[in-house]
Amino acid sequence: MNEEDRREAVTEREARRARANREELVERIAKTLQADGVIEPMKGIFLRRSSAPSGLVHGVADPAFCVIAQGNKEIVVGEERFRYDPSHYLLNTVELPIASHVIEASREQPYLSFRLNLDPVLVGSIIVETGQPAPKGSTDIRAIHVSSLDAGLLDATLRLVRLLDAPEETRVLAPLVTREIVFRLLMGEQGGRLRRLVAQGGYASRIARAVERIRNDFDQPLSIDSLAQELGMSASGLHHQFKTVTAMTPLQFQKRLRLQEARRIMLGEDIDAASAGYRVGYEDAAHFNREYKRLFGMPPMRDVGRLREAARASVRKVENLEEGDKVSVRLEIG
Repeated sequence: MNEEDRREAVTEREARRARANREELVERIAKTLQADGVIEPMKGIFLRRSSAPSGLVHGVADPAFCVIAQGNKEIVVGEERFRYDPSHYLLNTVELPIASHVIEASREQPYLSFRLNLDPVLVGSIIVETGQPAPKGSTDIRAIHVSSLDAGLLDATLRLVRLLDAPEETRVLAPLVTREIVFRLLMGEQGGRLRRLVAQGGYASRIARAVERIRNDFDQPLSIDSLAQELGMSASGLHHQFKTVTAMTPLQFQKRLRLQEARRIMLGEDIDAASAGYRVGYEDAAHFNREYKRLFGMPPMRDVGRLREAARASVRKVENLEEGDKVSVRLEIG
């Protein structure tokens, strides 16, 4: 066998292994999660199943590594859209207000996904162990992006999911496999983004602090000049770098947080739109109504009524299913 034939044989073996791993990942997630919804079977690990495409779901995304076993999904951040599928992974490194929707799913082939939340302390410790400083120059510092899922990351993801069926091994092996996943992310295509955003110093770290500050005080008036001074940046520099990382300006970021929280309050506490708007920092009810409609597509109370009716319809649908065919229902608001 010549060198070219050997390379082709190795490539074919790797392709077969990847196909087998994808199939096993589908089987294991489907077995663990037999009804539509989201579960956290292990701390920081989330599995999701959906038997139908979904409309846009608004929420705040945690820093995470996300893999789709079956189906595909689109994430909307500001004006940017990121679509991924079983051949790609999504990496998010900053808490962001996003919208997402499942594009491809059916009862026969449900959407199945895996998410590993990223602990900044763990990521930082592995960066120190690898001895690789934050990259310099024009490295892409957007907080969220999609890349091809290589065989190593797929294999490590599968091994972590396998541990769900081996609780006696989980305590020892899960932290090791999690570290391997983070290491592979750091060494992979998006490693520069991950290292830059958790590194100490530099404007990316300051943007992460700005994100935290706005999230903590989203219902308070936002002064860009004061925030920039606090972070040791110019106002124009803060505006530019914040949008580079999050795909939103600081004011757009705050607005998304306010509107999503108002929606949650109205659903959970049964209060009127004006009260909800005031609670999240809006002094003018008409202004709140306009911005809410612009984001969610309809006025506040009509939107909340639609969501409640959708929840009731889902419950009725479940109650009408045959006993052996029931599924649990979870209305996801973010």
